[in-house]
Amino acid sequence: MLDYILQVVVFQLGFLLMYELLLKKETFFTINRLYLLITPLVSLLLPLLKIESLSTLVPAESISALSQVWLPEVYIGGQPENIQQLPAVNVVQEQGMQINWWLVTYVAGVILSLILLLKKYQNLNHLFRFRRISEDKELRIIEVPNSKIACTFYKTVFLGDKLSEAEKQQILSHELVHVKQKHSLDLVFFEALKIIFWFNPLVYIYQSRIATLHEFIADANVVKTTTRRSYYEQLLNTAFSTQNISFINQFFNHSLIKKRIIMLQKSRSKTIAKFKYLFVLPLLFMMLTYVSCSEDKEGISEKQSLSKQIDELDIKIQENDGITEEESKMLMELALKTYNDVQERKGLSTPTPPPLPPFEKSAASKDNSNAIPFAVIEEVPVFEGCEDLSSNEERKECMSRQITRFVNMNFNTNLGEELNLKGVNRVITQFRIDETGEVVDVKARATHPALQEEAIRVISELPQMQPGKQDGKNISVMYSLPIVFQVGSSE
Repeated sequence: MLDYILQVVVFQLGFLLMYELLLKKETFFTINRLYLLITPLVSLLLPLLKIESLSTLVPAESISALSQVWLPEVYIGGQPENIQQLPAVNVVQEQGMQINWWLVTYVAGVILSLILLLKKYQNLNHLFRFRRISEDKELRIIEVPNSKIACTFYKTVFLGDKLSEAEKQQILSHELVHVKQKHSLDLVFFEALKIIFWFNPLVYIYQSRIATLHEFIADANVVKTTTRRSYYEQLLNTAFSTQNISFINQFFNHSLIKKRIIMLQKSRSKTIAKFKYLFVLPLLFMMLTYVSCSEDKEGISEKQSLSKQIDELDIKIQENDGITEEESKMLMELALKTYNDVQERKGLSTPTPPPLPPFEKSAASKDNSNAIPFAVIEEVPVFEGCEDLSSNEERKECMSRQITRFVNMNFNTNLGEELNLKGVNRVITQFRIDETGEVVDVKARATHPALQEEAIRVISELPQMQPGKQDGKNISVMYSLPIVFQVGSSE
């Protein structure tokens, strides 16, 4: 979600910069209005689009499959894309409720924005109580006593009773443009965006720019029936008061008077200037390319190195050269790096585990050279109770369920309290199902030695299984099982 919000803000900034640098001073007011209304919506949609043909502009890094199976995380969940995946399991130690302060802050901002909007509505509603001097299907005029106010909301024009008849006529012709073109709806649209994206200053800038543009549009229509000079002299000579309501169109606005007079004196833009709007096409292309390739670019150099190391180990294993003690340790390191990278992509923090203790050589470890890469195994190992299933996929799913149940039933969840652990505590285990179906070569690394010992104990107690088969012969298969022991923070 944070990535989405950042992309929306960056894209809106890009569109606003283009408006400020290229379009703002042009007299194509209607086109500019459409631009300011459409680009915020485009900014909301672009991060959701991913065009595969654009993603190929950045080389995709693929990591070859390891010669071991990654069972799911057991909570007591994310899985690396390059390894056999199975559904995750949750075993979480119950603790006091944790507060998401980011969500609390956002909701508080939304509530505050709603309160401010309600206050503006009350101010506007107060104006509706005054005497209506004219009303029909298309227009309502309300006279505000003891005031020189001049503003519009939707089909209602508010005029102060202290304005002269000449002033009222000129102002009314201006405000009628706001009514006919429904400018108030534009401002209400941005009020809604301000509630949802109250933290985004660019939404406020958008609303300010379109409010200014509304005045330019109305002025341009009025001067078609009167002289420019007399019109802007009237702007300068009229005493005025305003209401601080951001979703009404105000005729008299101190900060806009100068801009309106400058724009009135400006010559109409030449038709060739419309070609400036074509610059939005390369801007959109860059945004789409960024969205399509952003995931592929993350950590590209580090992952290329990681992929190369894994490929070298994979080739060595497939050539039946076996795994030395050092290579076994390296394989665990690479597997953990891959796993942690996927966790980071999912927005989960990954504690840095301590260095893996030296592995003791065993007779079983010498048989690692017989392990076959999981991707090419004809028949995968079968957990007790899954024998009647015919396909490899069904057996994998069944094994996942059985191992999930076994780990949940046997892992000592009291360790969290006993060891005073907090938050996420990861254990990466590695084991092999040999040619007889026995679970051997169980190893683990963890954030705490006691967790490491507990993981080894639980995995070692897995029951005997039917071994995997290749070319009709029993083979050994390497497995890795990430275990995530979640301990809630005590408040």
